[in-house]
Amino acid sequence: QVQLVESGGGLVQPGGSLRLSCAASGFTLDYYAIGWFRQAPGKEREGVLCISSSDSSTYYADSVEGRFTISRDNAKNMVYLQMNSLKPEDTAVYYCALHQGRTCLSDVFVSWGQGTQVTVSS
Repeated sequence: QVQLVESGGGLVQPGGSLRLSCAASGFTLDYYAIGWFRQAPGKEREGVLCISSSDSSTYYADSVEGRFTISRDNAKNMVYLQMNSLKPEDTAVYYCALHQGRTCLSDVFVSWGQGTQVTVSS
């Protein structure tokens, strides 16, 4: 069955970096877009970034442009979220999600990981 497992979260100081990983299984990653989302305490879940099957990135959150990037390694069934210049407001649980198709043009995500906590604090 489809499974997405996030890892790489943790505690980091403001200005620091983290790379989150999303391990995909149960489907052929090559054919699908993958998105990263986050949910901070007391807030609704928000989209962060999405990567299409052709490696095109779509930013969902203006606040991360220039700081976060998304990449994929289909051979390893992995998707990554590189987060630089982290701010306290980036603190959240981060989730990866399987899109229903190849592009990020719609917001239909059909399967979600369990999330990984990112805390940005001094």
